[in-house]
Amino acid sequence: MAVDLFAGIPVSDYGAALTWYERLLGTPPAFLPNDTEAVWELAEHRFVYIERLPEHAGHAMHTIFVDDLDTRVAAAAERGLEPARQETYENGVRKITYVDPDGNEIGFGGSPR
Repeated sequence: MAVDLFAGIPVSDYGAALTWYERLLGTPPAFLPNDTEAVWELAEHRFVYIERLPEHAGHAMHTIFVDDLDTRVAAAAERGLEPARQETYENGVRKITYVDPDGNEIGFGGSPR
């Protein structure tokens, strides 16, 4: 059974969010379905997208578990983004959280060092 995932992030200022997410994710969107949405493919059949929905902006909370956490954090820092929070859980799993201009939280999780 095939499963596709589209995780949506409502934003108030599409242009500012587009620039911010390009910096966070390190690439331009995979496609632009219309004038108010941008979609990035994180892995095969796994997408995250922003959509201009000002009345809902600032309430998204997504965590993306990756195998290259330190590399991603370093690359985001090179593009001018610093995490809002860094956590290490009792089992050693790490989570780095970024907050976009609307207050949406995008976390990257990684295995213990």
